[in-house]
Amino acid sequence: PSPPQQAGLQGWPRSWLWCHCAGEPLSCRSNPYQANLLRDSVRRYLQLPADQTVLILHAKVAQKSYGNEKRFFCPPPCVYLSGPGWKLKQEQIKARDLGEAGIRVCGYMGLDSMGSSLMETQKLSFEEQPDAKGFSCAKALYISDTDKRKHFRLVLKLFFSNGQEIGTFHSKLIKVISKPSQKKQSLKNTDLCISSGSKVSLFNRLRSQTVSTRYLSVEGGAFIASARQWAAFTLHLANEHCTRSEFPLREGYIRYGSVVQLVCTATGITLPPLIIRKVMKQYAMLDVDEPISQLHKCAFQFQGSDHMYLCLSTEKVIQFQASPCPKEANRELLNDGSCWTIISTETVEYTFSESLACIREPVSPVPLIAALQLTGGGDVAMLEVQGEYFHTHLKVWFGDVEAETMYRSPKSLVCVVPDVSAFGSDWRWLRYPITVPLLLIRDDGLIYSSSFTFTYTPEQSCIPGQQVLSDVPQDSDKLLDSIHQEFTRTNFHLFMQS
Repeated sequence: PSPPQQAGLQGWPRSWLWCHCAGEPLSCRSNPYQANLLRDSVRRYLQLPADQTVLILHAKVAQKSYGNEKRFFCPPPCVYLSGPGWKLKQEQIKARDLGEAGIRVCGYMGLDSMGSSLMETQKLSFEEQPDAKGFSCAKALYISDTDKRKHFRLVLKLFFSNGQEIGTFHSKLIKVISKPSQKKQSLKNTDLCISSGSKVSLFNRLRSQTVSTRYLSVEGGAFIASARQWAAFTLHLANEHCTRSEFPLREGYIRYGSVVQLVCTATGITLPPLIIRKVMKQYAMLDVDEPISQLHKCAFQFQGSDHMYLCLSTEKVIQFQASPCPKEANRELLNDGSCWTIISTETVEYTFSESLACIREPVSPVPLIAALQLTGGGDVAMLEVQGEYFHTHLKVWFGDVEAETMYRSPKSLVCVVPDVSAFGSDWRWLRYPITVPLLLIRDDGLIYSSSFTFTYTPEQSCIPGQQVLSDVPQDSDKLLDSIHQEFTRTNFHLFMQS
C-alpha cells in the first residue's frame, strides 16, 4: 500500500461553510426514523462486511483492426467477482423467488457507444476458481477501422440468471493505436512510454501464432505461462547496483538496459532483478537504451547471470541461456520462449453491498473515490470527496454516523465532518486518535465501501506521567465539558489507504 496522504484544515472561509450548511443542500440528512434503521444496518455491516466486488482488468491500449481482420484485444479484458456478498445475494433471491434454483451471475461486455444488439457484445460465463472468485474473460473483442475514436471504454453489464439486473460497469479509457511503433520513442510522446511503478502484462506467441499465446501469470505461489489468465505486474525501475534484498525504487520512464523488478499486483510475488532488453529478429540488443513503448518485443535478462533470460516452456517459466554472437558483441541469440511482448494495463474495482437492503434497482452507477480534501476549521470542518459516478442520492458516512452531504457534480461531494461526540459519549474520554471507515450509502440502503478512512486526532496529547482516569465521578460535568470542547476544537487528519 502507498503511504498515507494527509490534508490540513485550511481553505474555504467560514462564511462560505455556514452558507452551504445553513442553506438548502441538494442532498440532506435522512429523517430520524430512517436514519436509525439505516444506522443499525450499517453497524451490522461494519461488524460483518458482505461486500460484492467487480474487478475489471484490461490493456491500456488496443490495436485497431483493418478490413476484414479481427485483432482481438490482447491480453483479453478479464472480470473477477469476489466477496461473500455474491453468495449471500444469490441465497436471498432463492428464498424470495420460490422454486428458483441455480442462480448464477452472467453478463455481456462490449465497447461503449455501440448498438443495443447483443451480437455486438460478447457473452460472459463465470466459472468459480479455487480462491472462490468468479472469473470470465472476453476473448473476441476488437475495434474496427470504421470506428474513428482515439479512445473508448469497455462496458460490462451483469445480471443474475433469473433476469434481475445487477448493474453496468465501465473500464478506464483505452487508447487506440494503429500498430506498435517501430521507430525510436521520444519521451515527448508519453502516452506510449512505460513509466516506473506502472502496471504491465507480458505475453508470448510462438511463431507469431495467436493460438499459441501464453501470458505470464502466478498460480500457487509460482510463476507460470497461462493460455487462459494473465496477471498484472507492477514494473519498478531500480538502481543498477542493487541486490535482491535491497531494491531501492526509482521514478522515471523505463529504458532498455535498465534494471527492473516485476511484482505481481494480486499476490505480491516478485521475480529477481532483471535487465530489460530490446528484441529485434530474435536477438537481444545489449546496447539499446531508448524508452520502451507499448507492444514492443523485449527480453528479461537475470541480473548478474551468465546470459540467462526469462523464458517459457509450455506452461512453465524457466531460465534460458542465450548464445553470444561472435561477430556482433552487442547481440545475443534468443529462442522463441524468451521473447515477450509488453503492454500497459489498467485495473478498475467496484465494491458494493446489497446484503442488508431489499434492492431491485441496479447498483450502478457505483461511485469511485479518488481523493479527499479537508477544508475549514473551528466548529465546522468540510470534507470534499472527489472521484467519479457521484449522484444526488448518495450520502457520506463516517463509520455508522451519517454526515450532512451536498452534491456538487458527478465528480464531487461535500459533507460536514461530524463532531467526534456523534460516535457516543465514551469517545469524549479518549486521548488517542479515532479512525473510522468512510462509506457512501444510497438512499435505499445500498452501501458502497471504500479504502479510505477518517481519523480524529486530539490536538494535545496526555502530559507525561499523567494517569488516564478510570473512574469518572458523576459530578464531573465541568471536566467532561472541557474534554469535549478540546475534541471539538481538534485538528482533523485525513488518511487514504489504497
